[in-house]
This record gives sequence, structure tokens and C-alpha cells, in this order.
Amino acid sequence: MMRVGLFKPVHVKTLVAQEQRMLLTSRKLLQRKLLDVESDLRGTLRNFGLKVGIVGGSRYEARVRELVAGFPRLAAIVEPLLSVRRVMRQQFAVLHKMLLDTVRPGVGAVVALTYRATVDQPQRFLHSRAVGAHVGLTPKRYQSGEIDYDGGVSKCGDALLRTMLYEAAHSLLTHSRKWSWLKAWGVRVAQRRGMRRAVVAVARRLAVVLHRMWVDGSEFRWRKGSAAVPAVA
Repeated sequence: MMRVGLFKPVHVKTLVAQEQRMLLTSRKLLQRKLLDVESDLRGTLRNFGLKVGIVGGSRYEARVRELVAGFPRLAAIVEPLLSVRRVMRQQFAVLHKMLLDTVRPGVGAVVALTYRATVDQPQRFLHSRAVGAHVGLTPKRYQSGEIDYDGGVSKCGDALLRTMLYEAAHSLLTHSRKWSWLKAWGVRVAQRRGMRRAVVAVARRLAVVLHRMWVDGSEFRWRKGSAAVPAVA
């Protein structure tokens, strides 16, 4: 098979990229389990007519204790869950600090580290636009006989990076107050094709822009006509 060329090269992630990936998945695991514990407590207490309501993370434990104060058996059941939640919050903060220390601020620490851990080596992409296809943000094509059309995005490649880019694009279009050429382009797409397609389009273009910034070592240009500024290490 090697002699006739019936093989495809496979990129083996570097040790640094694997460590970064483990940090991201471990942080995500703790975050998911923490939300599971809080949601389960809310649901079970609601069966007794006790509503936690809208409270911040720091006041959640005090609010639950306040609700079960008149129910000794409920308080005994809730206490181990609150203890587990407290430890999980502390360890989640440790992992989150490690993540913030790994990359400098920009698009966002989680998005930036996810992109860095997934792409690993930017030189393996000859063109920046190939990154969009690599993470499954380009249309898939269906061909059969005389039928030939483009469908939805392929959703191939790394699902975590695709999710992070989608969330970053959605935040850029709906929450970010600072205007940029990328947001203006996304708004024009939304006016023509709808918000859902616009978010996917901005996510794909964001993947391309991040790769070009990484290769060139430049900062993001808020105006399209402005010159690229080298990134400060």
C-alpha cells in the first residue's frame, strides 16, 4: 500500500497540544458535573415546594440551606451534595486559572486555547480557508446522477472547536458592542440569509482569520483597511 500510494498522511498532535486538549476537556467535565449537581438540587427541592430561584454561584449554597432549614432530613441529604459542589467549584477555579495563564487575552481564553490545541501546527494548512473545511463549517455537496446541490455544513472534524467558534460568532453578532468589519459583514449576511446562517458564516471566517493571525503573528484588524500590527509576545 505504501508503494502504490494508497494511504493518507495523518497528523500526530504534539505533546503540548495534547496537554492543552486535556486541560480543556477536564475543565469542561467539571463545569458539566457542577451544573448537573446544581440542576438536580433545584429539581428535587422543587418537589417539596422549595424554589431556589435566581441566585449567583456564591449565594447558591446559602440559599439552599435557607430553604431546607425547617426540614432536618432534607438538610442531611442536601449537605453531602453541597460539599461536593463546593469542592468542584474550587477545583474548577484552579483549572480555569491554568487556562487563563496558558494564552493571552484576545478572542477569549477558551476559544483561543481550543483553536490552538486543535490546529496544533498552522503550517500544515497551505491556505487559511482550509481551516473552515477542516472543522466542518463549509457546505457539504451531494451529487447523484443529474442531482448536484450544496447542503448544510459538513460537521466533520473537531466538534469542540466547531462549538467554540459558533459560540464566539454568536457572541460577536449579538452581544459585542464594539463594531468591526467582521461584525458588519455578518450583519449583512444576516439581513440576506437569516441569523443562523450568518452565525455559521462568521464562525467559518473567524477560523480563517485566527489562522492568518497565527501565521503572520499579527493582531486583529478592527477596520479592514488598517495595517496589520505585529503581536506582542
